[in-house]
Amino acid sequence: MFKSLSERLGSSLDKLKGQGRLSEDNIKGALRDVRMALLEADVALPVVKQFIARIQEEALGEKIRTSLTPGQTFISMVKKELEHTLGEKNESLNLSAQPPVVILMAGLQGSGKTTTTAKLAKFLKERHNKKVMVVSADVYRPAAIKQLQTLAESLNIHFCPSSVQEHPLEIANKALQQAKQQVCDVLIVDTAGRLHIDDEMMDEIKALYQAINPTETLFVVDSMTGQDAAKTARAFNEALTLTGIILTKTDGDARGGAALSIREITGKPIKFIGMGEKTDALEPFHPDRIASRILGMGDVLSLIEEVEQKVDKKEAKELVNKLKKGKSFTLEDFKVQLQQMKKMGGIGSMLDKLPGMGSVTASIQGKINDKSFIQMEAIINSMTALERRKPELIKSSRKLRIANGSGTQVQDVNRLLKQFIDMQKIMKKVSEKGGLGKMLGTMRSMKNIQNVQQILPPGKGGKFR
Repeated sequence: MFKSLSERLGSSLDKLKGQGRLSEDNIKGALRDVRMALLEADVALPVVKQFIARIQEEALGEKIRTSLTPGQTFISMVKKELEHTLGEKNESLNLSAQPPVVILMAGLQGSGKTTTTAKLAKFLKERHNKKVMVVSADVYRPAAIKQLQTLAESLNIHFCPSSVQEHPLEIANKALQQAKQQVCDVLIVDTAGRLHIDDEMMDEIKALYQAINPTETLFVVDSMTGQDAAKTARAFNEALTLTGIILTKTDGDARGGAALSIREITGKPIKFIGMGEKTDALEPFHPDRIASRILGMGDVLSLIEEVEQKVDKKEAKELVNKLKKGKSFTLEDFKVQLQQMKKMGGIGSMLDKLPGMGSVTASIQGKINDKSFIQMEAIINSMTALERRKPELIKSSRKLRIANGSGTQVQDVNRLLKQFIDMQKIMKKVSEKGGLGKMLGTMRSMKNIQNVQQILPPGKGGKFR
């Protein structure tokens, strides 16, 4: 997400870095570039105009002229304005109401409502320790009911059965009663979508809204629809009074126009973003972190949280203890590390959150992906237990056998062995310095630091790219 916007802003704002003086002309030139970058990202024109006007008013004032680092001051103004446009701060769900807290999911067909309902249920169960029930009131698409049931069962989430013969109001009231009887903390109601907004759809969802009186009414919208997402959200908000927005399919959206338009146009906060198809690919939306990511400053806090949530702590501890005892880092350990990185979205996703790594990420994104991780795992799986422990045994004939067994080429096997040797050297250095355990401890303590930029070395966090 935001890849093209980040690249375009990066090239224009880089021109201002390090300049001892900024004139009215080069500020206007930079703002012209920023304006074009936003328009190309499919940000709504009124939002672009307000964005540029606010920066221009501040940039042409006394603050820039008296600054010792005018280029950096201008970039910080752009960051501040991005945060303002995106919503200033993360706004979490209201879970303090009388249980069951009812969450109504609204949106057009194809926006990903049903999958997002399951993702949100999993998020609330795992992150907030809530007992969650889900129900589908989509009687126009029988597959939606079955889809939600299948997802709920796979996640061990309570599911209230429904059918196309029932009326959506009946389904919602029945689910509310069941949620109370089963002492659920949260009830999430998935509603029907249409290909476009129509009166029938709006009348139905208004009736549902009035009947169950939801604490949260979330509009689920496909981010790839760009500024149209904001227009659709505004129409729903006029009918329902939304409490928040969930942007889906953001992993496939390189522009980011929806995120930058929707908050300004609707006045409603983006509460979550969907970053993939997997049920754990739902992240709380933090405007300050997203603004940092757009400007190549990274998103260290999100990376730390991902490590805490997705890395198997038991496996990590076992590896630390093993290395402390002087034992070798084996191909079996390497395979475990590959699986852990895959859980976190791969190397590209991790680098994207590190300061100053935007250009590196772009260059390797096409080379390192889920497919390469799967291939590497397949190669290791084709080895014998002895070969995994002692990779030095893997010579020509063994390489050919491993390649044939994994459906790869000998050069792929050679590449993996080289990557493993590089990783082995790194792990040895880390273990010798006691760094692995120390690193994990440091990352945990960093969670409590509000401004990560303060602890990053010069040129890594505070400076653009």
